[in-house]
Amino acid sequence: MNDDQPTMLDFVKAMSDPDRLRIIGALSQGARTAAQVAEAVALPFRKTINHLAFLEHVGIVVARLTGRRQDDLYELDAPAMEQLARQQLEGRQPAYVPPPDEAEATRRVLAAHLAPDGSIRQIPNSRSQPAKFRIILEYALGSFATGRDYTEREVNAILAKLNEDTAGLRRDLVDAGLLRRERDGSRYWRPG
Repeated sequence: MNDDQPTMLDFVKAMSDPDRLRIIGALSQGARTAAQVAEAVALPFRKTINHLAFLEHVGIVVARLTGRRQDDLYELDAPAMEQLARQQLEGRQPAYVPPPDEAEATRRVLAAHLAPDGSIRQIPNSRSQPAKFRIILEYALGSFATGRDYTEREVNAILAKLNEDTAGLRRDLVDAGLLRRERDGSRYWRPG
């Protein structure tokens, strides 16, 4: 799942969340900083930033980055949103199919726990199903390149494509040693 194209699930998540819809409404009135959006929709700044990052991933919002998060300017890309909606509703998104070179047991676990778009529908219990849990974590790890550093924001954006519980999935990857991080969370990387 290294594909950066938004999926049907991403689009549905973007358009079905009331907070995201309020953010889209605020941005429909013009470009704003994250702080201005947070104030307009009465959400905490951190939550607003996470929603904006997801909307940016989906292609509904465009960010003009300044180097200082509080000064970044966000604006709605209405034509892209319309085109994305049309594509999603026409059903052009392919269904997820486990790679044929995977072991049969791995293919079964992936088929059982992933949605057709490749997102993680259900994360197995780490204690009662450790083998299945590890397969799902290794699948999620495939979204990260070795030899590259990621910010926590980038990790969250990548994991949001896989599952809405980004914090839990991030923690599971770190606890399993599949993803490493600086103690202060300023840098994440996939060990080589």
